[in-house]
Amino acid sequence: MNIIDHMGLTVSRYDEALSFYQEALAPLGISIVMQVKAEESGGYQGAGFGRDGKPSFWVQGGEKTAPRIHVAFVAESRAAVHAFYQAALAAGGTDNGAPGVRAEYHPNYYGAFVLDPDGHNIEAVCHRPE
Repeated sequence: MNIIDHMGLTVSRYDEALSFYQEALAPLGISIVMQVKAEESGGYQGAGFGRDGKPSFWVQGGEKTAPRIHVAFVAESRAAVHAFYQAALAAGGTDNGAPGVRAEYHPNYYGAFVLDPDGHNIEAVCHRPE
């Protein structure tokens, strides 16, 4: 089983980036399989690229900043998501989203987010129902 569920990049010119990735990834059989609008998420706008309906590579709009990475690690249970969150905070991480359902992605998306000491967005996610 994979240990990384998905990753994302912040881009300063969202529409231009979408066009670029759609074209560049098409020969690999990778296309947009999901989009999240800012109105749905409270500010996040992004497109998930993947195969077979599973978004694995996300592009999101934002300001041009120093490179920051979002990595989501697969968790086998919701309890494991909580354990990750607590351990990451104890290790010096900063809260970036407490454990909970993120229904804008799908009904069983249960994740938690922490910023590591360098500001990278690290996530644990479980796709299983309770």
